[in-house]
Amino acid sequence: MNMNEAGSSLGAPSRIAGTEPKLLRAGFIPLVDASVLIAAAEFGFAAREGLTLDLVKDVSWANVRDRLAFRQFDIAHMLSPMPVAAQLGLGSNPSPTITPFSLGRGGNAITLSTRLFERMQQVGGIAETATALENAQALAAVIAAMKEQGEPLPTFGVTYPFSSHNYEFRYWLAAGGIHPDRDVKLVVVPPPMTSDALAAGAIDGFCVGAPWNMVASERGVGRIVAAKQDIWPSAPEKVVGMRPDWAENHPQTVARLVTALDAAARWCDNPDNRDALAEALADQRFLAAPVHIIRQVLAGEFSLDAKGNRRVIPNYFQFHEGHANYPKPGHALWIYSQMIRWGQAEGSEKGMAAAAGAYRPDLYRAALGTGPAVDDLSTEGADVSDAFMDDHVFDPSALSAYVEGFSVRTKPGLPTSPDEA
Repeated sequence: MNMNEAGSSLGAPSRIAGTEPKLLRAGFIPLVDASVLIAAAEFGFAAREGLTLDLVKDVSWANVRDRLAFRQFDIAHMLSPMPVAAQLGLGSNPSPTITPFSLGRGGNAITLSTRLFERMQQVGGIAETATALENAQALAAVIAAMKEQGEPLPTFGVTYPFSSHNYEFRYWLAAGGIHPDRDVKLVVVPPPMTSDALAAGAIDGFCVGAPWNMVASERGVGRIVAAKQDIWPSAPEKVVGMRPDWAENHPQTVARLVTALDAAARWCDNPDNRDALAEALADQRFLAAPVHIIRQVLAGEFSLDAKGNRRVIPNYFQFHEGHANYPKPGHALWIYSQMIRWGQAEGSEKGMAAAAGAYRPDLYRAALGTGPAVDDLSTEGADVSDAFMDDHVFDPSALSAYVEGFSVRTKPGLPTSPDEA
């Protein structure tokens, strides 16, 4: 398998529209949630379907988006909101993007600087075993004290404006009574840089995917205060993005790719394969992170800080189980609801159709002939039977009422998302 670094010169793939390619250039960011793509390439699942995945490690989500749009990539490891944003025409370079396959659930966490967490303990009186909501409420008390004393408000890092990290961080903050656009400053920081940025004092916390949260905690510079499972356990995390015209021109390739990724996802979910997966991910070509940390996060075993506080999160990663790979339009609509909530998009019937159309269960079913036995736009299809941390219930058929039901949301005229990196 050929590997190209982000700075290498890649021309557009020289293929005739309508032919079925066997070599696919796939962009990815070094995160554990790229496991299914990496396993498909490294352990023969793509080869069994007659495909070769040329994995290209990149440095930012904006780069991945642009290189897919400019046809340097055929497919890409993408944040679950990125195809939704693209179909809505949001961002600096929106280009039509769809997904026929989700790469799984889980993997995110929120980490604050140890100094900020110690202040939360002093002001908020929280215990080491505080829940995610209690931690958010303690942070709200600290921010109130900072405002009273005229101190600069905290700066937090997210990986991209249209990201699960941005929406989950905002959801957590808002659940604690903190307004993300008034009470803190959100900035974009690429995932591998978050731990260094925290150590340098450039940011006071971040929401990012594994393994970078535990890298910070083991370095003694951060404390993990919430995980994705605390906010919404079934939230989609990363997806495989592709251009709609590419998918239409290469239906057999899409079907073979989905089949290969399905087999790889099943393999990744098997605990017996964790050591082999961790060794592959730790390679310099991929995550270039300590293998022992990758093993721990795959097992959901967290060092919350450098003091020995630990937490085990069952199913921290779900690569296949529970229809984790199915691209549910109900999920896309929840993402759309958060874009509306935070002023990135306006609500409309046209917007709902565009958002839902970014997720393509028809392509998934065409390849595998299976999926959840529920309507794709139903409440069940959105997995809202899982409790959200603030007990709100999402019904895709009542999206406007859902957004208006939040007391903390962006009003017209307020600043919205962090700038793109």
